[in-house]
Amino acid sequence: MAYEKLQAYRAVAVIPGTSLIPTPSQAAGGEGKNNGCVLYIGTGGNLDVETAGGDLITFTNVGSGQFLPVQVLKVFATSTASDIVALW
Repeated sequence: MAYEKLQAYRAVAVIPGTSLIPTPSQAAGGEGKNNGCVLYIGTGGNLDVETAGGDLITFTNVGSGQFLPVQVLKVFATSTASDIVALW
């Protein structure tokens, strides 16, 4: 059976908006494709996202200090949650 690493190895702060969440290499000026990331929510609220599957969804009342185990491409500016970190 294959071993699957469950811990994140890269992280970048998320600024909600309309563009894709940059991968760590993109944030440093490099290239790379974001295939989706898991989110850590520092300050809770509603989270409007686009998933890696192309779904637009609102996660309502996400708690502070929680992880969102969904592969996310975008966090929209309409989100009320903040202090968000993307994890790969």
